[in-house]
Amino acid sequence: MAWQNISILLIGLLFTMCHSEIKNRKPMSDEKANQLIHETSPYLLQHAYNPVDWHPWGEEALEKAKREDKLLIISIGYAACHWCHVMEHESFEDSIVAAMMNEHFIPIKVDREERPDVDDVYMTACNLVSGRGGWPLNAFALPDGRPIWAGTYFPKDKWMDILTQFADLKENDPQKLESSADQITKGIQNSDDLQLVTTSSDYTIDELQNLGTNFINGLDMKEGGNNRVPKFPMPNNFEFLMKYYAVTDDQAALDGLTLTLDKMARGGIYDQAGGGFARYSVDGVWKAPHFEKMLYDNGQLVSLYANAYKLTKSPLYAHVVRQSLTFIQRELTDESGGFYSSLDADSEGEEGKFYVWSAAEIDSLFPDEWENKYLKEYYNISAAGNWEHQNILLRKVSDEEFINKHNLDSDRWQDFMTKANQRLLDARAARVRPGLDDKILSSWNALMLKGYIDAYRALGDIEYKKVALRNADFILENQVQDDYRMNRNYKNGKSNINGFLDDYALTIDAFISLYQITFDEAWLDHSRKLMDYTIAHFFKSSNQMFNYTSDLDPPLVARKSELTDNVIPASNSVMARNLKRLGELTYHKPYLSMSEQMLQNILPTLQENGSPGFYSNWCQLYIDMVYPPYEVAIVGDDAELLNKTMQTNFSPTTIYLGGTSEGSLRLLESKLQEGQTLIYVCQNKSCKFPVDNVEDALKLMEY
Repeated sequence: MAWQNISILLIGLLFTMCHSEIKNRKPMSDEKANQLIHETSPYLLQHAYNPVDWHPWGEEALEKAKREDKLLIISIGYAACHWCHVMEHESFEDSIVAAMMNEHFIPIKVDREERPDVDDVYMTACNLVSGRGGWPLNAFALPDGRPIWAGTYFPKDKWMDILTQFADLKENDPQKLESSADQITKGIQNSDDLQLVTTSSDYTIDELQNLGTNFINGLDMKEGGNNRVPKFPMPNNFEFLMKYYAVTDDQAALDGLTLTLDKMARGGIYDQAGGGFARYSVDGVWKAPHFEKMLYDNGQLVSLYANAYKLTKSPLYAHVVRQSLTFIQRELTDESGGFYSSLDADSEGEEGKFYVWSAAEIDSLFPDEWENKYLKEYYNISAAGNWEHQNILLRKVSDEEFINKHNLDSDRWQDFMTKANQRLLDARAARVRPGLDDKILSSWNALMLKGYIDAYRALGDIEYKKVALRNADFILENQVQDDYRMNRNYKNGKSNINGFLDDYALTIDAFISLYQITFDEAWLDHSRKLMDYTIAHFFKSSNQMFNYTSDLDPPLVARKSELTDNVIPASNSVMARNLKRLGELTYHKPYLSMSEQMLQNILPTLQENGSPGFYSNWCQLYIDMVYPPYEVAIVGDDAELLNKTMQTNFSPTTIYLGGTSEGSLRLLESKLQEGQTLIYVCQNKSCKFPVDNVEDALKLMEY
């Protein structure tokens, strides 16, 4: 096969959607462990008994490649990736393939969730080669790590062809590999090289409305979500839409938001019996998910539905929050207070087997004629099945519509459904469970911590606040070091990977929010110390943005920045919003200036793009620039109670501060009045006359 045909082959074989079975098999008697056996990542440990001589990413593997003058194969995946495991079974467990890889290459296996920095470099290379990417990601690189080519999944015969080609090229035409490495590496280094903007642009309502209109025009106004397939929840997109509606009163924004949240909550992407969302839907109607459940999705979606409940008071949204957090507590919470990373899609080698039902199973569980009839209709269960001869539990109408259609007693129906879902869960518990990725990641824990905080704000359940504080303590005790350097990972008492920008950014975000429900200034102090550490070790002075990796980390072929918002907001956009909120709370003008400069830097790209789709968190910061945040100071003996009541209302540009004393924040100075608890509504540090009740305070906060 000619060199130039590799890219053609790649385009035909790329897979961007991944799901998996996490395998915990024991080695056969004649199998020997490779060097992954000393790792803690479940994904890496799955490959520890492959005949491929896998190495973990690190200087030792790169030095070995240089010493033996061999190319690197850098194979990247994660525990919930189906095609990663297909390729493992077809190729990496095959002795002939392994012999070829071991003889001519130094094979390195990477868990992308532990090392997103490595993944980003080689995924960028894959996109430069083909314009697409996905996992498993298989990159070939020179001994110094510079990529020469990258692809995704390959069947065994194609993989052997590719291995043969690169072994031949290394032997007979190494200069071609060197030229390819130079070209790709330059492309990687330039891929996110944002320029410093030295002239200021105004923040205008007209520009904000253009952004909002463009975003709304990209929605599927029949089924919700973005108008494309497959459908990912993209929670931050709809946080922006909710916030945009609140300040503009654009009815189309509210319609798009509620349509999307209703459809997702009733669809197969949501686990109707047990709570929690799958990663995405393979179709355009939220029906058939890839069944894996990721912590980062569920943390953000709990926040989204909690905030939407504050806005709409929809009982459905409150139900989603409560049921999802019950799922998190039941299946993704470690006894230490940390949260696990994911649940697999597959069990017993079949996708979704744990979650789907036959009509016969339902008949055996619900023999009563009334229960059987209505449950089947409610969850769209049929003898033929609604998905691959099985049934995904999903709803096509609201509870109100279903109850009215059948003239049911509402209380009786709700009581029955509570018991029915528990019966389904009990039956499901007897099945072989999907695999669990039980590593704990700082950034993802911060997202779930924020979810619990937002759930407490919306619903007032004190248990959510307790869980939030317990997780925050876990992060402080295990992941944050004495100098405020963070670790990224934790498993079996071990944290061994230096934190990345998202670990700091999302933790700062969560701690700022935690202060606002506790009025404990220790959380602001932690936030500020983490912020200052981040500025010292991640800040890029040339364009005043942040690198993704610390200056303490061994350098990769490129030091990259994360700028575009995706299924998780970009760490730079989170940092920009953190700087804004922390600057407002602490009267620290340098933070405010940094935040504004970061937004100015991104504005040309945002305006050129025309839609907030991949800049939705930046657009939330834009809203804060157009509509300066309200600063609500609550001071006095009843501060906690009034704060709790105040925050049940949706006010997206508001920051809260206060306590039973004035504390150390300047905005609280001279606010405490003996014998009273007062609410001060301020903007730009200018406060209106204080009031002593929530209703009057809310009247002072109209847009």
